[in-house]
Amino acid sequence: MSLSKQAQKRLADVVQLQPTKNKELQECWGIDSGSEIHQYLESELSEYYYRDDNSLIRATEEAAELVDVAPGVEGGDDDGGIPSIIRIPELHARIFTVLAGPEERSQSVVSVLNDLREQFDIDPSVEDVREALQSLRQKDVVTVVYRTVPTFQLATTRDAIDVEQTHRSNTDGSNINSDREETEVNTNTVSHSHSQSNSSANTTDGEDASTMKQIETEFEDINWNTAWGWGWFCYLIEI
Repeated sequence: MSLSKQAQKRLADVVQLQPTKNKELQECWGIDSGSEIHQYLESELSEYYYRDDNSLIRATEEAAELVDVAPGVEGGDDDGGIPSIIRIPELHARIFTVLAGPEERSQSVVSVLNDLREQFDIDPSVEDVREALQSLRQKDVVTVVYRTVPTFQLATTRDAIDVEQTHRSNTDGSNINSDREETEVNTNTVSHSHSQSNSSANTTDGEDASTMKQIETEFEDINWNTAWGWGWFCYLIEI
């Protein structure tokens, strides 16, 4: 099956991002719907991808050899599914650095965002952090603990996984979706520019995020099923 330069480039994305979903490829390729992703994969890359038991998109071994790109994950077959090597973008790698370990209290998305701001002086959006956490979860290196809000922690100790930071590949040198790619590759530049142009708004956002984190922590420990707790809740509403 002969591939066009665009198809080779997109196949390289599948290899790097795997295991991945339609939505992640939508954002990566600038395509509007998941059905278009499915149609493209079936018509252009059907011999080089498959869906695993969790319906996640993965590339075949032949695909990785064809585009000469290292896969997004390696290992995991003999260790409960947890890979030994992951290759991830800069924001994902930073989240992996700050996220709570398996023996620590799991963190909400807002809590992770606050840690990123404090340790790396960056200010990604809440949605970007949430999507990065979900991507790491797909790679089996992050687990979810459901409390009042979904919270996250590492699936294993940090030193058990080798993390390699990657950039989006561009095997044909073209500028397809160049604006989108530049945004993804230059996370620091975009975040810094956004911070400068919205400094006052970011200050407010930081205060709101801290407040939200405090509220989440408090609400997680409240037992609303007790009569006493419910009675006080009603009393406070009436006041």
